[in-house]
Order: sequence, then structure tokens, then C-alpha cells
Amino acid sequence: MAAEMYSIKDLENLSGIKAHTIRIWEKRYGIVQPGRTDTNIRYYSNEDLRRLLNISMLTQHGFKISHISQMTDDEIAQKIAGLSIKNHPDLYGDSLLLSLIDLDEQLFNKAFLEILMAEGFENAIIRFIFPFFHRIGIMWQIGTISPAQEHFISNLIRNKIIVATERISRVPDPALGTVLLFLPENELHEISLLFYNYVLRARGYKTIYLGQSVPHESLERLTHTCSFSFIVTNLTNPLPEQDFIEFCQRLCQVADGAKVYIAGPIPDNLGGRLPANGFLQKDLIERLSMGVSV
Repeated sequence: MAAEMYSIKDLENLSGIKAHTIRIWEKRYGIVQPGRTDTNIRYYSNEDLRRLLNISMLTQHGFKISHISQMTDDEIAQKIAGLSIKNHPDLYGDSLLLSLIDLDEQLFNKAFLEILMAEGFENAIIRFIFPFFHRIGIMWQIGTISPAQEHFISNLIRNKIIVATERISRVPDPALGTVLLFLPENELHEISLLFYNYVLRARGYKTIYLGQSVPHESLERLTHTCSFSFIVTNLTNPLPEQDFIEFCQRLCQVADGAKVYIAGPIPDNLGGRLPANGFLQKDLIERLSMGVSV
């Protein structure tokens, strides 16, 4: 497992509870028990984070902190099990995070179902799953989750998107054109790309999904033998500005005649250096969300 060492600021970012409040609860109620490094720096564990997330859920359901502080961990867990997070959007992220920490598929499925029923599939992904991955990114950076935990939750979400896509019954409209979706070589994180595939199919586009780490040579051969109206790709790893521009130019040249949508970390101040048929992620997402064709 990854080292469990959070600063109080980390706890604030992940739990949503202000650092000042955490300190008060710590001193007054002994809610968390920080450890200390060899150099006497305070740190908190996954158990502290788990407890704070549970307490946050209870307080938002009307429980008083003075009452919660008298409960054992088992009693808190029993109270949490009896709660419904329906109509409590602030708690959705906490439930997802607890399912990650505990590798709890049942808790994840329960939380996702309630988000789905309240928000619909697209809003569930945009408003809750993508921000949840941002929280995972914080935990990854500070070294408090393991690759196994990240893979666990990513595969659960990946499967949800694939199943939702397979259930789309809408017949593609030839007038809208065909969209090719792929990840460049060495890009393996396909959650966003899978979601774009879902969104496009739900709006009547025919899509061809190539998936992870597609060699440029293979893409080039494919574009010479098949016709595409649009190409969608996604970058996870930031590229230096010049490398990003060269990637865009190379891709847009191969896809001459098609619009190319590029998602992911985009360098600032690109100016007019993006090819004429190249567009950034927000162009696609904003247009689709407004019901406008790509």
C-alpha cells in the first residue's frame, strides 16, 4: 500500500472539512489522532481520512459532532450504512472516495446508482466522476493510494461507461458523419475517451473506437483506407508547447479533410499555431452540451 501521510491541508482538500474545523474537532473531541514524523511534522492516515469522511456524511444528515464523537467506529459504520445519499449531492464524492479507500465495489455501485438516478448518466460523469478523478489525482500526487486502488476504481467506472454505451439503441444518422476515437501511443487512460464515445453515439453519430496507444503509422494507414468526418483524441500526459504543436500538426495533416478534436492538458497561449482543422476539447464538449453538431 502507499504511504499514509496526509497533511491537514490534504485532509481539507479531500474531505471538504476546513482545516480549522479539523483542528477544533481534534482538540475538543479527539476525532483524529495525528502521527508525527522523525522531524516532528504532524501527519494523518487513511484511517483519519476515512473517519472524517464518515463524520462529514453524518453531520450533513443532522447528527451533532458531540454525539458522533461518542460513537465507536462500528457504530459510525452502522449509521452510515443506514443513510441514503439521495438528494445530498455533497455526499456523492465522499461515498465514491470511501469506496476507493476500502476497495468496496458494493459501496461504489450504491453511490453511482443514486447519482445516476438523481442526475442522469451524462451529468453523473461530468459533475461527479470527473471531479472525483481530480481528488484521486491529489491522493496520487501525495502518495496515499496505490496503483491497485486506482486501477480498481478506474475499471469500475470504465465498465459503467461501456455498458451505458452498449445500451444505446439510437440508429446512427449517416448525415452526421463518422467519428474516429483513439489514444496516441503510450496513452493508456481511456475514461474520458470512452465518455466522448458514449456522448457521440447518444447523439446519433457513428463512431469507430480504437482505444489505447494507437501507433501513428496504423492511424495513418487507416485514414488512407477509410473516410472520417471527425477524429477525437485525448492526452493525459502534458506535452511541452512545441511537442504539443507538432503532435497536432502531424495528426491534422493525416486527417486532412476531417475535424480533429484534441482533449486533455492544453498548453497556454497557442495563438494561431493550431492547424485550421484542429479544435480543443471545450469546442466539442460545449457544442454537444448545447445540442449543436460537431
